[in-house]
Amino acid sequence: MTHTMHTSTARVDKEGTRPRAGARTTPSGSPSGRGRGALRRATPWLFLLAPLVLLITFTYVPVANMVYYSFTDWDGVSPEIHLTGADNYVELFTRPELFRVFFVSLYYLAASAVQIVIALYFATVLSFNLRLRNLFKGILFFPYLINGVAIGFVFLYFFQDGGTLDSVLSWFGVGTDRAWLGTPGSANVSLAGVAVWRFMGLNFVLFLGAIQSIPGELYEAAQLDGATRWHQFRYLILPSIRPVVSLSVILAVSGSLSAFEIPYIMTNGATGTTTFVMQTVKLAFQFNKTGLASAAAVVLLLIVLLITWIQRRLVPDEKVELV
Repeated sequence: MTHTMHTSTARVDKEGTRPRAGARTTPSGSPSGRGRGALRRATPWLFLLAPLVLLITFTYVPVANMVYYSFTDWDGVSPEIHLTGADNYVELFTRPELFRVFFVSLYYLAASAVQIVIALYFATVLSFNLRLRNLFKGILFFPYLINGVAIGFVFLYFFQDGGTLDSVLSWFGVGTDRAWLGTPGSANVSLAGVAVWRFMGLNFVLFLGAIQSIPGELYEAAQLDGATRWHQFRYLILPSIRPVVSLSVILAVSGSLSAFEIPYIMTNGATGTTTFVMQTVKLAFQFNKTGLASAAAVVLLLIVLLITWIQRRLVPDEKVELV
């Protein structure tokens, strides 16, 4: 009996705790539960392993390949690839016609500003108690759910001579002898208007979710203080959703620079509607200049990153204490 008590006392660890009865120990004296704890700590990383592999495989590896191809003369077909240094970038910056297409992006940038204002207006109005507000939410968000190719074909018939737009205008006695997609100015304005109609639903949902996350007690306090709807929007809603507005601006800038789907379907770059992305695609697949197209894609990526960095520096995120 005494020998058993001495043996049990000797097994007390340095912290003065006794291992559980029946616990399995390693040769160093630590319980096997320590291995389970390490596995439990590694479990979140194991769940992140699959998304990280997909992200690296389908995002970072293609970007690395694109950067590599930008320093070559690869035509996209031949198995032979020759390094040319910075020749593609020199050609890109010494040919003004390759950068002239950036002026088309100004139409989409102006349309994005209009889109943000309209989406913010509807999100603010529909965040209050109104009749049929759920119906209007669905109507505003529905265009974003439609396939872009289908939208392009629908509005192609909408703007054609004698199409839907001309028919509607004729009801009000307006002349219909104008080719909406026939001149660079009217064509780009029409395409930018289609982009506003399609993508406004995304900004609307972002703004609406941010506005509805504001505690209701703040609205009640503002009403007790005699604040009007405009004052509530200016001093309560707008400061509270500033991070979402900043995100929408970044998306608007990047989207205006990378416009492709709608102008490609509706005009295929005719009448001065070629965007930078459309030109890059033509360089790669029509003229077999994959190296030059890769350099153009790298430049576009750097421009978007630079504009995003400038925007974040000029309008930094601020923590807003609501409660």
